[in-house]
Amino acid sequence: MRREVARFLEHLEVARNLSPHTVAAYRRDLGDLEVFASGYLGRDDFRWSDVDRGVIRSFLGEAGRRGLAPRTVARKLSAVRALFRHLHREGEIPSNPARHVRGPKLDRTLPAHMRVEEVSELFRWVEARAENENGLIETRLLVILELLYGSGIRLAELGALDLQSLDLSRGQMRVLGKGRKERIVPVTRSAARAVAGYLPLRAEVARSGCGALLVGRHGDRLSNRQIQRHVQQVLAGFAEVAGLSVHSLRHSFATHLLDAGADLMAVKELLGHASLGTTQIYAHTSKERLRRVYKGAHPRA
Repeated sequence: MRREVARFLEHLEVARNLSPHTVAAYRRDLGDLEVFASGYLGRDDFRWSDVDRGVIRSFLGEAGRRGLAPRTVARKLSAVRALFRHLHREGEIPSNPARHVRGPKLDRTLPAHMRVEEVSELFRWVEARAENENGLIETRLLVILELLYGSGIRLAELGALDLQSLDLSRGQMRVLGKGRKERIVPVTRSAARAVAGYLPLRAEVARSGCGALLVGRHGDRLSNRQIQRHVQQVLAGFAEVAGLSVHSLRHSFATHLLDAGADLMAVKELLGHASLGTTQIYAHTSKERLRRVYKGAHPRA
């Protein structure tokens, strides 16, 4: 890896405080660019000033011909733009060749979400199971679902929660989101009850010094993959919509809030979105809200 790229990745990790997962994605995409540019320019000792708009376009075109999804190609372009913007700002190159390179057109897909009735049925079943079994796994699953749907947090945010992240007396918790940005989100009363019922069971298995909220049978922090698997298994039987995922609970959280008349800016803050545009997709998918607005406002509805 070239020293300029290594310094850029260090800048992302230290100065911009991006997560290791995000930095790893940048490293892969920029590594692909280095390999392509070496072959395209016919030499390994090329300089970044040798890489022009044509090289970048060819790099993206080759990625598309390899069958990569448009969103993957767009992600690669985003990494390339960030690198050249940094190099230009640092005086390593005279101009930014990626500035006006256009990416692939992306379809704005509607996020899958559950209906309110499906969510209610899901929680009735999980609550009954937790009450009847009163075991670590069943009670922990209830906590997982309550926090994902009740607070709208991401899978990675849930997995990173520590005991000290929660303030149940105030009904809130501290979440570390994308870009290591911290935010405070509410904890519902039902989620607080679920956590209170889970903590004694957690204490029986948690290893000494483990501060994680969610732990497995061996007392260590539950991994994101384990959380995902548990949620996927239970979601599969509780919705008519195909393709539901852990993230669908977050989508459902946002959609149901907007359906009930919540302000878009407030939902943006709860979700931890950096841009309002990211949140606006939920306004487009909130069909029930649109139907109510239409019936209430149109004179002939």
